[in-house]
Amino acid sequence: MNEQGGWKGGRDDFRLYRQVREEKQRTLATHYERIRAFLDERGRRLWAANEAIRFGRGGIRAVAEALGMSQMTVIAGAKELRGELHREAEEIVRRQRCCGGGRKALTSKHPEIVRAIEAIVDPSTRGDPMAPLKWTSKSLENIREELGESGYQASATTIGKILREQLGYTLQGLKKTREGSSHEDRNAQFEHLNRNCREFQDRHQPVISVDTKKKELVGDFNNGGREWQPKGQPEEVRGHDFEDKKLGKAIPYGVYDIGRNQGWVSVGIDHDTVQSIGSWWRQMGQPTYPGATELLITADAGGSNGYRTRLWKRELQRLADETGLTITVCHLPPGTSKWNKIEHRMFCHITRNWRGRPLISLDTIVNLIADTRTTKGLTIHSALDPNAYEKGIKISDEEMAELRIKREDFHGEWNYSIHPRKAPP
Repeated sequence: MNEQGGWKGGRDDFRLYRQVREEKQRTLATHYERIRAFLDERGRRLWAANEAIRFGRGGIRAVAEALGMSQMTVIAGAKELRGELHREAEEIVRRQRCCGGGRKALTSKHPEIVRAIEAIVDPSTRGDPMAPLKWTSKSLENIREELGESGYQASATTIGKILREQLGYTLQGLKKTREGSSHEDRNAQFEHLNRNCREFQDRHQPVISVDTKKKELVGDFNNGGREWQPKGQPEEVRGHDFEDKKLGKAIPYGVYDIGRNQGWVSVGIDHDTVQSIGSWWRQMGQPTYPGATELLITADAGGSNGYRTRLWKRELQRLADETGLTITVCHLPPGTSKWNKIEHRMFCHITRNWRGRPLISLDTIVNLIADTRTTKGLTIHSALDPNAYEKGIKISDEEMAELRIKREDFHGEWNYSIHPRKAPP
C-alpha cells in the first residue's frame, strides 16, 4: 500500500487492498445514512467530495459506489471545495439562504396586527355590536380593506396565514344543532314507537314509514347536483323557475317498508293522500304479507298526515274497512320529522339518483324513482297517480264519532289504532 491508499505490490497485497477499500466503503455508507436527512443537495455533494479527497487514490469512484451517487456529482463537489468553479457557477451553487435571512415577517415588525385582525373578525373581542364586519362577509379581501383603514397594510395571503396559525381560525359553514323547544315526552315517545315496531316485526306484521317528498317542478328546470357530460356540453335548462302551467308539479308520496327495505312512491299531480298507502298495500304490501292482520304506520306529527288532521284519520278508517287491517299509528314527536325513517333511507337516495337532471316529464320522474338502488339492497316501485282530489274537505264531529279509533293511554293523540268497522269483502 502506498501513502495515498493505492495499491502497489503482488497478488496478496492486492487482496489486502481490496479488503481495506471495501471496509472503508461500508464505513462511509454507514456515516452517510446517519447524517443524510440533515443535508440538502449541496451539503450531500460537498460531504461526499470531502470524503473522496480523504480517501486518496480512487476516492471519487469508491465514494460514488458506496453512496450511490454519480461520479460527476462528486467531481463537481470536489471542484467547489478546491475553488475551481467560475464566478457565475459559484454564485449559482451557493445561492442558499442563511439562517435568519430574508425579509422579516409582518408580525415581527407589527405584533399588534394580530389583535387588530382578531378585533375585526370577532366583534365580541372588542364588545362593539356595530363592528364593521357584522353585516358583511368575513372574506380576506374585506378584512384587508378594514385593516387598511386602521393603518396596516397586509395581503390577503398574510391575513389568512395569521388567522390559521396564530388565531386558530378555519373556514367553516353553519351547523344545524339547535332544534328549538322539544316536548318533555319526546324521548319516551321514541322509545314507545321503537317498542311497537319491534313487537309488530316479531309478529311478522308490516311496519311502514310514510311522508310526502318535496314538490318538484315538471319541465326543463334546473336541478341541483352534477353529472358526467362531454366537456363543454352541459345540458341547457331554463334560466327561471317559474312553474309551467301545462306541466304543473309532481307530488311524490312515499311509503317505506322498514323491515324489508322496500319503498313505494305514488307520484301525484294534485294532492298527497292516504290513497298512496292503499296503492302500496295492493301492489306490494299484500303480496309480501299475505297473512297480515295489522299494519303499523309511523308518520310526522304535522302536515297532511299529522295527528290533528281529521281527514287523515277518516281516510285511514276507509282503508281499514277496505282491507280488514287494524291500522296502528305512531306519530313522531313534534319537531323531529328529520328522524322519520323514510327521509334518510329512501328520499335521500331518490334525490341523489336524479341529481343534475331536468325532470322534464312525469314519466321521467316515475322512472328515475323506480330505478333508484343502493348497495344495501333498497328497491323502490313507483307509479303515477293522475287523479284529482277535492281539497278543503271538512270532517264533522258526527263523522269523527263514527270512526273506530282506540287511543292508547300514553299520549293517545300520538298513538292510536283504527279498527275496521266491518269484515272486508
